[in-house]
Amino acid sequence: MQTIFRNIMQTASRPELIFEQGSGSWLTDHNGKQYLDFVQGWAVNTLGHCPAVITNALNQQSSRLINASPAFYNRPMLECAEELTHHSVFDQVFFANSGAEANEGAIKLARKWGKVHKNGAWKIITFDNSFHGRTLTTMAASGKPAFAPMFEPKTPGFTKVSFNEAEAVRQAIDTETVAIMIEPIQGEAGVIPATPEFLHTLRQLADEHNLLLICDEVQTGMGRTGDLFAYQGYGIEPDIMTLGKGLGGGVPISALLAKHHACVFTAGEQGGTYNGNPLMTAVAYSVIQAITQPDFLSTVRERSQLLRDALSSLSLQSGLGEIRGRGLLLALDTGTLDAAAIVQACFEQGLLINTPQPHTLRFMPALNVTETEIKQMTTILSAVLSTNCL
Repeated sequence: MQTIFRNIMQTASRPELIFEQGSGSWLTDHNGKQYLDFVQGWAVNTLGHCPAVITNALNQQSSRLINASPAFYNRPMLECAEELTHHSVFDQVFFANSGAEANEGAIKLARKWGKVHKNGAWKIITFDNSFHGRTLTTMAASGKPAFAPMFEPKTPGFTKVSFNEAEAVRQAIDTETVAIMIEPIQGEAGVIPATPEFLHTLRQLADEHNLLLICDEVQTGMGRTGDLFAYQGYGIEPDIMTLGKGLGGGVPISALLAKHHACVFTAGEQGGTYNGNPLMTAVAYSVIQAITQPDFLSTVRERSQLLRDALSSLSLQSGLGEIRGRGLLLALDTGTLDAAAIVQACFEQGLLINTPQPHTLRFMPALNVTETEIKQMTTILSAVLSTNCL
């Protein structure tokens, strides 16, 4: 079996199986084994695997127009941008292909804004244990410890401070600071939410010091937290927001959104061959329409409470730790148990969950996950936790 994988560059540790088919919350491998998927491509598959709204959008748009080049407008691009601005506080959208690309665009936009409006200010405050992508610049912006020694020298200009510590942010601001960039929930750090008080203080500091507030909602956006965008649940307004993952529901698309006062790019300063591609924006448009239907987000919040209650019971039953997160981005602290061993045991039993940290399990099911599927997940995880092999 190994020889079939030899032409794939080994950038990830993958099990020796091939997924052939997906439907809703389920994946099927080459042996016909089914897996209950509570990872969904790292919170990418908003509506699960192969939902009809996406396959229909792909089929219909692929017969009309796939690529007109970014030098022209196309109708799905315009429709998708209209939906995003209609449902948010932002005025303009730049479409890209990945979360890292959207975040890199946000960094460029902030630095251009600093040049135009703040005497060339260019430094951006980011946070310890944050994750903003894998380009050289977004790795430099990230506070993930493992990234620090990689691919040096990386892009300068990022000041790292402790998460949820407002005074540390205040002390880090100087005349060259142009922006504060934050994930409302630090996913890779173990699903660590910003406190409401902290985010409100960041907004106040940005206003006080004439800074841009950038919310990286690549993982938290598009209904993942139970609100359409996480900033809405916190009751703040960023100047810039980035989206990715769930925006395309499984296809590669991301977005950089900004208020009018921050939209300082001029022609030629930002672009990309596939940006605003009609095939991808048609899919994103269908996803936005689906999750803004009446009662969709209230159902996400109901499912979130059901999942949280189930995890709380498991934690109490097995002597584990706290439940963290919002909506359907939740984590369970495994205490002294090795989370990677739990993930592997669940995988063998046909359940896909994730471990972003050594003692953290992360749950990112489809936003339309059913009560039955939450119970099925709980049954498998409970059985694994009750074994003596962990």
